[in-house]
Amino acid sequence: MSIPFIAQALGFLSFALGILCFYQKDDKRLKLMMVIMSLNNVVHFALLGAPTASCGAFLSMVRAWLAMHTSSGWVAVGFIVVTLVAGVLLSDSFGDLFPIIGTCIGTYALFCLKGIALRVAFLCGALCWLANNILVGSIGGIMLEVTLLGVNLNTIRRLWLCRSATDTVDSSASA
Repeated sequence: MSIPFIAQALGFLSFALGILCFYQKDDKRLKLMMVIMSLNNVVHFALLGAPTASCGAFLSMVRAWLAMHTSSGWVAVGFIVVTLVAGVLLSDSFGDLFPIIGTCIGTYALFCLKGIALRVAFLCGALCWLANNILVGSIGGIMLEVTLLGVNLNTIRRLWLCRSATDTVDSSASA
């Protein structure tokens, strides 16, 4: 098997892991699945010869693990600074900044947001990663981000409906 074949196969695995990840309504399960998906992406992007994206995936993995244990804004700021420094040091072109921006958005989201707001921020980050995946030629990554946009929108809808149903019950109980 050739390295490009293995790299693309790992991209397809990320596709499956990403769907499982963003389908989660439970924030803790979402973060755990994100750790697993990000670890896979570290290897995927390294094999594609995209060191900035691989670094972004590594930082995403560590960040998701930490976010399972803390929601500190200071940890978010620290990770954003580390991500920006690593991005500047590793980037060779403007296109290399897409995974860095996506990682920064995801960092803020994981440490500072919950529920619907968390997933809206993930939508913005997914657009950055989609641009990266197009530029580096990750077929599974492109499929992943396009699908995640739809899955994430559906999860937002489901959370909104749950919230609306709860609001309706709360307002009728207080009347």
